[in-house]
Amino acid sequence: TETLVRRGDLTLEEAEAALDAFNTRLQDVLEEVRTVPVPTLEAVPHSPVPADVENPMTGVPVELILSVARATTSAPAGFTIHPKLERQFAQRHQLLEAGEVDWALGEALAFGTLVHEGVNVRLMGQDSRRGTFSHRHAALIDYENGDQWVPLAHLDAPGFFTVRDSFLSEYAALGFEYGYSVEAKQRTLVLWEAQFGDFVNGAEIIIDNFLVAAEDKWGQTASLTMLLPHGYEGQGPEHSSGRIERFLSLCARNNIRVAVPTTSAQYFHLLRSQVRRERVAPLVIFTPKSLLRATQTRSSVEEFVNGSFQRVLDDHPEDRAAVTRVVLASGKVAHEALGYRDEWGLSHVAVVRVEQLYPWPAENIEALLATYPNAQEVVWLQEEPENMGAWPFVHLQMHRQLRDKQVRHVARHESASPATGSGLVHAAEHADLFDRALR
Repeated sequence: TETLVRRGDLTLEEAEAALDAFNTRLQDVLEEVRTVPVPTLEAVPHSPVPADVENPMTGVPVELILSVARATTSAPAGFTIHPKLERQFAQRHQLLEAGEVDWALGEALAFGTLVHEGVNVRLMGQDSRRGTFSHRHAALIDYENGDQWVPLAHLDAPGFFTVRDSFLSEYAALGFEYGYSVEAKQRTLVLWEAQFGDFVNGAEIIIDNFLVAAEDKWGQTASLTMLLPHGYEGQGPEHSSGRIERFLSLCARNNIRVAVPTTSAQYFHLLRSQVRRERVAPLVIFTPKSLLRATQTRSSVEEFVNGSFQRVLDDHPEDRAAVTRVVLASGKVAHEALGYRDEWGLSHVAVVRVEQLYPWPAENIEALLATYPNAQEVVWLQEEPENMGAWPFVHLQMHRQLRDKQVRHVARHESASPATGSGLVHAAEHADLFDRALR
């Protein structure tokens, strides 16, 4: 208050009046509570579960896509972009001219199109301007003088775009962004990004007490989106896992959404859906690392113009009747399974990508499995240890659904540590996963 008065934002009289009004409000509520009789409980209450609504259509006109794409790599006259970054931007434009969009551009298109529609976008995180893996470059730094330029903040649009690097306290930063999203609701897409998903454990108090439980406890809704880089790539136990299992263990009553998108278009539609859905709930996205520049995650421009986020992505075998094994997987390991399946010529195996883990897409999976009339076996494949990842949650869902089919899981052996610290062991475990899942 003293700072506000000193800066001239408030007069001393206005500050005192605001404090008096606040105290009066508290006293009025206290008096009201004292007059309400204490109810008696005749039975255990059962409130209805909030509905899991369908994702809205989130495509945008191709003209807007091209306009935003051009803006993401533009800078004012006299601004010197780093030569390496210029080459990266040139490659991005070449890809777009060929009708494809990579992960970084897909994200920028989601942000830019929302800003054009009057939705504010606020991205905060430990390395969010550049992107931990040097893929985003939402803020450009002049190579000569160090000036900053944020292209999406200078769109001729009614919304605003903000990107900042937060300090390295996950607890404090996530707590602030959660509170911001409570107030902003769907007027602003509020995102907090961890440098690596592993570091989210520093914010566990905010997650346990607010993110997943506030609606159940207080009826308080929040629209916060969390971006957690996740994937087993031989970087050791502190740089592999965003702890999918912890989030899924806290899922109930459609309190949050948990997703692992595997293409740039899926990511685009998922981000846009967060401010277009009827129901407000936090969104936890496990994002890729090595796949950020992979061809498998690219999408055609047409996929951004039409459609919406798909909870499950089907395989496309030449002969569905020849498929006897359906492998369900999420994230990087699903792309890898598709690659090995094709390399080994296993036409009897289909690989289905589960893009949304919660709410569990039971109806989508049942409908899809029904299109494989001769499938005798369903496999859940994950790269995490069997006591981690999605399996502890998923096996309950699959048991309820697939009583007439054999269901097994393929995962790393159970472990107290998320990942090995040995590159040799990692490679051996990696090869073993696909041998057991596909052959």
